[in-house]
Amino acid sequence: MSTLDLIHSSNDSGIESAEASTAYPKTGLPNTHYTDEVTWQKERDRVVAKTWAGLGFGADIREAGCVYPVNFMGLPLLMVRDTEGVARVFHNVCSHRGMTLVAEKGSAGMVIRCPYHRWGYGLSGELKATPNIGGMGVHNIEGFDCSQHGLKEVRSEELMGIVFINLSGEAPALSEHLDPILTRWGALAGKDFTNRLVSDTGPFGSMELSVESNYKLAIENYCESYHLPFVHPDLNTYSPLDEHYNLIVDPISSGQGTHVYDLTRGASTPLPVFANWDDSRVKTAEYLSLYPNVLLGIQADHFFAILLMPESPETTTERLQFLYSSEEALTDAYAERRQSLHEAWNLVFSEDVSVVEGMQRGRASPGFTGGVFSPLMDIPTAHFHGWFGERFANHT
Repeated sequence: MSTLDLIHSSNDSGIESAEASTAYPKTGLPNTHYTDEVTWQKERDRVVAKTWAGLGFGADIREAGCVYPVNFMGLPLLMVRDTEGVARVFHNVCSHRGMTLVAEKGSAGMVIRCPYHRWGYGLSGELKATPNIGGMGVHNIEGFDCSQHGLKEVRSEELMGIVFINLSGEAPALSEHLDPILTRWGALAGKDFTNRLVSDTGPFGSMELSVESNYKLAIENYCESYHLPFVHPDLNTYSPLDEHYNLIVDPISSGQGTHVYDLTRGASTPLPVFANWDDSRVKTAEYLSLYPNVLLGIQADHFFAILLMPESPETTTERLQFLYSSEEALTDAYAERRQSLHEAWNLVFSEDVSVVEGMQRGRASPGFTGGVFSPLMDIPTAHFHGWFGERFANHT
């Protein structure tokens, strides 16, 4: 039974793309898609659940026994690294009385213990121990089959340093789903670039922002460069708007790119680049909103992923993880460079907070009913609205 079943039973100046299959709407989503709790839950079940969504990072569960609890749009979930090194995701509830199993990230050892009655589960979700189930000192009873009462697993796969989930269990394989992006970026960074990514788990390897905004507004803001000179004046001095182009990677993402990324900007030692990066495009960088809740950025010397974790219809936690092309990039020789990248991106993403929060406040006004799209500058944003609107309406 899929998670979705469980939920229901319980209650350049142009576009670089092939022709898009998504219809471009004339106006955006209604305000209720940003403010209403019931609509938010419907979005989870109708849209988010039926595709691959980002839940966490592989770096959150680095080794066997690591556990990382996540509340995902109202669902208590648990990421686990099993003994084979595979990232798994379970519903974070004990099969006995529904007690939350894990409250804090860390190591569970080889057995995940329920804090209520100490039932124990293996790292692959199997029920291994039922203390005193038949009375004091009686740990097994006839007719009770532990194999039928393990943790409920959520379909998950790990790629690009991200642990993805498919709540419905019905989406194509993750590699098939992501093929449009992997093909495009494979031509840029080498077909094996995903295998080369190394997460930076040091002090400048991640960041987190709390935003008083619906997660979709972060998707919309990230995928367009229209706001660059007005919101990011410093960034615009070395990566100006007229050097950016729109991107549609149909049907799963949209975004922007630039041809003026400078690997040597600043005084610190430049980082190693991806081994098979296209030499003719060393200044190319691309930034994609991967629907419904992941932001990706690729440059010749680093990669990053941002997970938009919806806490409520009007609050989102943004989690960013930096990844590099090799272990060499994580050595002390490049520490200053990694720090400067962290500081530069922190400035950019912090500048975006006031924008998405301002748009969120605007969704309280009956004077705004979805707005309009620029026929050129808002193409990526319109693509997202078309993708989301179609799936919300055609959920059956």
